[in-house]
Amino acid sequence: MSELSTGAKIAIILGVLGLAAIYRVIIALYESTEVSKQERAKKLEKVMNLETMLTDWLKARNQPTKHQIDDVEAGIDKETVERFIEHVLEEKPARFSSQLLQLFTSNYPTKLGEGGYGAVYKGHFPNGQQLAVKVLNSGVDKRIEGQFMAEVNTIGRTYHRNLVRLFGFCFDEDTKALVYEYMENRSLDRLSFGKEHEIEWEKLYEIAIGAARGLEYLHHFSHKRIVHYDIKPANVLLDSNFCAKIADFGLAKLCTRDTTNVTMSRVGGTPGYAAPEVYMPFPLSYKCDVYSFGVMLFEIVGRRRNFLGESQEWFPKQVWEKFEKGELEEVWANCEIEDKDREKAKTMVTVALWCVQYKPEARPSMRNVVKILEGGAEAAIPPNPFEHLMPSANVPSCMVSSYTGTTDYDEDEDERSDTTIM
Repeated sequence: MSELSTGAKIAIILGVLGLAAIYRVIIALYESTEVSKQERAKKLEKVMNLETMLTDWLKARNQPTKHQIDDVEAGIDKETVERFIEHVLEEKPARFSSQLLQLFTSNYPTKLGEGGYGAVYKGHFPNGQQLAVKVLNSGVDKRIEGQFMAEVNTIGRTYHRNLVRLFGFCFDEDTKALVYEYMENRSLDRLSFGKEHEIEWEKLYEIAIGAARGLEYLHHFSHKRIVHYDIKPANVLLDSNFCAKIADFGLAKLCTRDTTNVTMSRVGGTPGYAAPEVYMPFPLSYKCDVYSFGVMLFEIVGRRRNFLGESQEWFPKQVWEKFEKGELEEVWANCEIEDKDREKAKTMVTVALWCVQYKPEARPSMRNVVKILEGGAEAAIPPNPFEHLMPSANVPSCMVSSYTGTTDYDEDEDERSDTTIM
């Protein structure tokens, strides 16, 4: 073979160098890919680590023998799990993945209830604390999405014994859910409107006070005033001790203490419980909640819905007619209220009649409501709250803020020495 020419040698050298360069590029790309894979793997490992431990923890709870439990727990970093639980139980709600919710609920086998928003399932944290997981329907529309944000923005900022606790939420692409504390005795409407009145009337009175305290906190003691706008028995939940907790803040609004009225872009609340001004072109305030609370008090007293039968006679109006004539004994008998409970029943009726006054400024604040229900003051005799229903009444003019009375004493006062208020 003849000796290669100088040009051929140069071409070979350049080819070798080119191949080396390509090789280096390939190696660099491979190494870069491996590094990114490792980084992603580390991130994924961190994300999955908690879920793996939670899975192990759930398995450990289901082991039948102590020996098996000890074997599983030996490989679990229980301190990490406990730190997770402590984080969840802090003031701010946590954000959960859809995978965690599947673990918490054991893949959703136990349905507690269902509504237009979706369904509620029972679950539990790894430490055994029970949960209620509200899963919104797929394809969340703007209305439900707005309620979702209202819940997180209001109840997620507060903590009070008489408010249901929001532990966290999920807002993944495939799952939108809210995670609450579990209420063993469900809701007040189930308790009040059941066929059998198994609970004592004294306990019902305590439930009314608990709900009033929850509203008092929202209106007067939270960082910002919170107006619920949907107070009703179905939204008062009861724990294992029948402690009342206000729930469902899907319509709630945050406002500053100096804000007198709240702007609502649409009609909210539940017909039969919502204040009259909700359906009229007039300013709204936290007194809407006071009205709804009064309507609910009537249902607690009667252990029945305010509208019954084809006659559609309204129970609050019936009570007022008996109250005005001094014939409440007939109401007590019809509602099966014993003699020992009738004094407190009269207190509840009197407070309810004040709360459902047609003019918002004539209604008491929840501070005064709590004070009276707890026995710290007496309620004055209320005026007719249904005068606007008389044929001669001019309904729109009744809503004009011309009231000059002094029922709402405690807007800016912490203490009052009055023994008779409203």
